[in-house]
Amino acid sequence: MARERLVVIGGDAAGMSAASQARKRRDASDLEIVAFERGRATSYSACGIPYWIGGAVDAEADLIARTPEQHREAGIDVRMRTEVVAIDTVARRVTARDLESGREYDEAYDQLVYATGSVPMRPRADGFDAPNVYGVQVLDDGAALIAELDSGRVERVVVVGGGYIGLELAEASQVRGLDVTVVDRSPTPVGTFDPDIGRFIADAVEGLGIRLVLGQAATRVETGPDGRAVAVHTAGGERLPADLVVLGLGVKPNVALAQAAGLPIGDSGGIVVDNRMRTRVDGVWAAGDCVESVHRLSGQRVVVALGTHANKQGRVAGINLGGGYATFPGVIGTAVTKVCDLEVARTGLSEKEADDAGYCYVTASVDSTTRAGYFPGAKPIRVKLIAEKRSGTLLGAQIAGREGAAKRIDVLAVAIWNEMSVDQVLGLDLSYAPPFAPVWDPVLIAARKAFEAVEDDIRLDVRNGDA
Repeated sequence: MARERLVVIGGDAAGMSAASQARKRRDASDLEIVAFERGRATSYSACGIPYWIGGAVDAEADLIARTPEQHREAGIDVRMRTEVVAIDTVARRVTARDLESGREYDEAYDQLVYATGSVPMRPRADGFDAPNVYGVQVLDDGAALIAELDSGRVERVVVVGGGYIGLELAEASQVRGLDVTVVDRSPTPVGTFDPDIGRFIADAVEGLGIRLVLGQAATRVETGPDGRAVAVHTAGGERLPADLVVLGLGVKPNVALAQAAGLPIGDSGGIVVDNRMRTRVDGVWAAGDCVESVHRLSGQRVVVALGTHANKQGRVAGINLGGGYATFPGVIGTAVTKVCDLEVARTGLSEKEADDAGYCYVTASVDSTTRAGYFPGAKPIRVKLIAEKRSGTLLGAQIAGREGAAKRIDVLAVAIWNEMSVDQVLGLDLSYAPPFAPVWDPVLIAARKAFEAVEDDIRLDVRNGDA
């Protein structure tokens, strides 16, 4: 019997997780695996690139979990600096281009995993193609940006976009002693947070010495005689001088090749897959930043570009390709980041997302400390909860604070995942010792306040005759 052939497009988290899981379950005599990667590294942490740029991570090699050589030793034929430029789903073959030699050749497949990840969003406006305007998505992007920052010609950095990536790149520049400005069209940074938490984040970021220009879109990049960016212009008429422009507008699914091959794309912009990571085209699977997932609370199809999901989805695809059975259960939007010593995190639905999903809800916000208030090193923390009216089911949570704040989001993510009410969260047996938390952990204080808001809403309905 002839060996089955698995071709993987993309050598990072999702693609190599799929390849590795399939290899674990099927011997090389039964399944041949070929993986194409256009870059110079496999299985690396893209989420760690801003910290490499900022110097918290010493070297590029520290971000690489498994090298091409290690994958080859495991029985996966990894072909680096090779880009797949076409997919023929009828003939079941891909066309690959060696980026060093320019040679193109075809490779047949029985099963295909599409795991091309995402690409940075880049405005369609004058000047954004200047050589010193950088998007950061892959290791090569990080290396290029570091070289620019080390060139000695950068003093002023303008970051376009105030989301997670934008703030992380702002920190990476600020810790290098550079003058940093962040411009964003939203009135508060990190638009996935509610405005009240967003204002808390804005105040903290500005307190770190980073200038925020909010409520104004970047309209164009002004270039000098040499074609390099010298300033960013905003819709409000501001001119922001810049020696370097960094794009922090987020990312979008890298689906151009998939669209050309006829793979269905959802309204979210990601490839449509089922819970086993199969596309609607026979023999083609997809995983990672390029696919859409189901939000467990809203039921909507969403794209969430995170390494956690990419690895899980790749694992699911690989198990199924290896003869097992696995499904991806969906997402609830858990995310965390930091800017210098400010930590922010969220999970579940924001108020806007809850409105869009048709929920009626109450909210509760509390200010507390990460440790017992009297203990050295106690830092401020703000926790906001969103709970469904009547049932009290926890729908969303947001946290902003200093060291020791953000990872508390995981407790709330577990609660939302398991459809717990704020009353049940209030009863959780969370750990306590003064070096780690007040006697009432901020999570429990917020749950208590949210429970009271639910009860107050019920009493109000009873008084109004709506019970």
